[in-house]
Amino acid sequence: MSWKQTRRNALRLRRNGRDYWDGDRKYGYGGYSYDGRWRPIAEKMAAHYGLKAGDRILDIGCGKGFLLYEFTQAMPGVEIAGIDISEYAIENAKEESRPFLEAGSAARLPYEDNSFDFVVSLGTLHNLYNYELDAALKEIERVCRGNAYIMVESYRNEREKANLLYWQLTCQTFYAPEEWAWAFEKAGYGGDYGFIYFE
Repeated sequence: MSWKQTRRNALRLRRNGRDYWDGDRKYGYGGYSYDGRWRPIAEKMAAHYGLKAGDRILDIGCGKGFLLYEFTQAMPGVEIAGIDISEYAIENAKEESRPFLEAGSAARLPYEDNSFDFVVSLGTLHNLYNYELDAALKEIERVCRGNAYIMVESYRNEREKANLLYWQLTCQTFYAPEEWAWAFEKAGYGGDYGFIYFE
């Protein structure tokens, strides 16, 4: 695929509609349906952060709500909420999660201060521009009264940077781990974080 075609695809996918979630693989997931893959992740996070019935969990960039559904299965009695920029994802979310999801921006969360015991965001915040990123991190701090975990795309060397630049479909913020750490500290984000690399 040429660079021009990759750019056209990326621009098309920034709309985060059907093409991104359930269209051809060259446009995104190539069909994103529930398959249970998020259950072990929910269980590990629940154990690590000591989550329990009655806790409130927010997923920023929740997509179709699969991880949130798994939290309810791993820990019956938790309360879930999710937000995603994609109205298509919300409309096509897992039925059990859908009532607790809404379309919106990570930079302007529609929740009260200190309203969640755990906030998670996997593979989302790198899709923001840097000025949106700072606002989103501050919003996470504002709504979180407990623990938080963020995972973003990053690179450790020029090969991984080239792979990220070529692979990225919706990424806007291309930071090395040290730059991410600086952005987190600058925004006052005190939670945990991790990275995914394209080796």
